[in-house]
Amino acid sequence: MKPYVILNATMTLDGKIATKTGSSEISGKEDLERVHEIRKEVDGIMVGIGTVLADDPRLTVHKINAKKEDNPVRVVVDNRARTPLDFRILNDDAETIIAVSSICDENNPNCDMEAVNRAKEISKKADVFYSYEESVNLGEFMEYLYSKGIESLMLEGGSTLNFSMIRDNLIDEVKICIAPMIVGGKDSKTFFDGEGFDYMKDAVQLKLEKHYPLGKDLVLEYKVIK
Repeated sequence: MKPYVILNATMTLDGKIATKTGSSEISGKEDLERVHEIRKEVDGIMVGIGTVLADDPRLTVHKINAKKEDNPVRVVVDNRARTPLDFRILNDDAETIIAVSSICDENNPNCDMEAVNRAKEISKKADVFYSYEESVNLGEFMEYLYSKGIESLMLEGGSTLNFSMIRDNLIDEVKICIAPMIVGGKDSKTFFDGEGFDYMKDAVQLKLEKHYPLGKDLVLEYKVIK
């Protein structure tokens, strides 16, 4: 069993979620409120370590009226246990679960002792999931999250994690807000990154369920065809 996973993001018309400098101020007020309404409804929010290091996000419900108990569990995929101990993701606003890879496990003969020690320090502030592989096995991690009571999960990127999740058939729904902006740049971050598929026939297929304007933006909601 795994959580029902909703991938949510805001991108420019040309598919960028951040510039090459990491600037990602795309969402309008209405979209930020939409995102936080979703956060309030789900059991967990997941991001990759790149997003944590770039943004130091809170991953809480704070753009709308909410109580502390409305905050979902914060989930991070962090292969090498690089989450800084003083970042907001490890404060007491909500529970946090961090997935690390086998290189952080001292029982692994190929472990990295610096990563092992970082994971031990993180475990003092968060629940640490140890994967048996050199890169976190996302399928196993989803099963673990479900066992912890997370039945619905909002995925907020970044682009590499987005692709890994959709490649592994772990995303059920995609909600995308398109802003009327063009940023360009071959080094800007796109909605999906990673290695990509080699052929169009292998692409993940979606079914459009809903679309509507939101302020100056356009929201599209898709179900993943499996």
